[in-house]
Amino acid sequence: MPNTNLKTVLVTTYAVNPYKGSEDGMGWNFILQIARYQRVIAVTRPNNQPAIDRYWDEHPELEPLRQRVQFLYFDWPAWLRFWKKGPLLSMIYYYGWQLSLAIWLLRKNLPVDLVHNVNFHNDWTPTFLWLLQKPLVWGPIGHHPPIPQSSLRLYGWKAWLQDRLLWGLKQAFWTLDPFLRLTKHRAAHVLCMNQAAAGALHLPAQQYTIVPSVASPSVGYVTDSTDGFRVLSVGRFVPLKGFTTTVQAFARFYHQLNPVEQQQTRLTLVGSGPAEPLVRQLIDQEGITHCTDIINWLPKDEVAACYRSASVFLFPSHEGAGMVVAEAMSYGLPVICWDNEGPGRFVHPESSLRVSDRDIEEGAAQMAQRLNDLFRSPVLYKRERRLALYRFDTAFNWSIRGEQIRQIYQTVLSNTHSLAN
Repeated sequence: MPNTNLKTVLVTTYAVNPYKGSEDGMGWNFILQIARYQRVIAVTRPNNQPAIDRYWDEHPELEPLRQRVQFLYFDWPAWLRFWKKGPLLSMIYYYGWQLSLAIWLLRKNLPVDLVHNVNFHNDWTPTFLWLLQKPLVWGPIGHHPPIPQSSLRLYGWKAWLQDRLLWGLKQAFWTLDPFLRLTKHRAAHVLCMNQAAAGALHLPAQQYTIVPSVASPSVGYVTDSTDGFRVLSVGRFVPLKGFTTTVQAFARFYHQLNPVEQQQTRLTLVGSGPAEPLVRQLIDQEGITHCTDIINWLPKDEVAACYRSASVFLFPSHEGAGMVVAEAMSYGLPVICWDNEGPGRFVHPESSLRVSDRDIEEGAAQMAQRLNDLFRSPVLYKRERRLALYRFDTAFNWSIRGEQIRQIYQTVLSNTHSLAN
């Protein structure tokens, strides 16, 4: 018999692609997790439809979930999108997309019980789904603080100027945007990726829950890497991700090893981006070209092979998120990162591998020391592996995230019902 207790949730997901990671993968997995407990009407852009349809067809085991999900597709006509280039113009376009989407949905008058704006997730761009007059869940929304100036030094003044202009734009939205204030006040509940997002919006404690957007599926039994000591980092080559620190930290660690130990050690960078020439130049300057591999973006199964062959995940990113941190922990990889609001809060609280980012050069030296500690201490290495796997199993498995969303929906709908009576 059909479950008559199911509610219908309208989910807006700007980016959805089951074959990709990061924002696109997050959008897809949120839809699947919501569909475990509710009916879903998911709205995304038409360019995502081919990948969605192909994935459904290739995975018949998901047919029960597919029956609960209805996709709708919305976007501006091509002649209105020609200027959408670069991060700033893309965010302006996204702002307009959100507004026009809400008006489009208002005219459709869909029979839904709750609306949820899932992504893009940041704490300075509003959603307009409150126009639909339904209980609104917003997020997960994230918060990226300014990149430390010392970390931007190698990228040049343009990178510094771009980061500070973006920070100024965020502050303008927080202070001046009436629609952001409306979103905050009309949201029945806000999912915050980190505490900093709640602080930036001055949210009362009862209005938000810390729910990181990042998670990963379970990969099953994970064995220890036996092929030397392999250091892995995955992400886009942009200043936010801190790949220059990755290179400097590994180089410091590598050059203090003896020749036999050096032969057992490699650095693998998986990614691409505008800072790749700078990263390659720094690798050459540090004298580690012979022991460093740069691999452009790979299909998911090949990235999985990189995780399985790695010994440790080095990720000095300044972001407030980091999907790859959850992925690394799912493989039991110890994660060396900054002690910040992003990866620093994702790893296990008892991990000894977090490093202060107050002084980037000193931080790189400390990360090199963490690599050395893991290399030389099997006891420490096994402890950090256990902590990573435990943290993943209890906080970053997608099934955990689905249960969190179910409970939040239940509370929001219950409160709405009480107010109505």
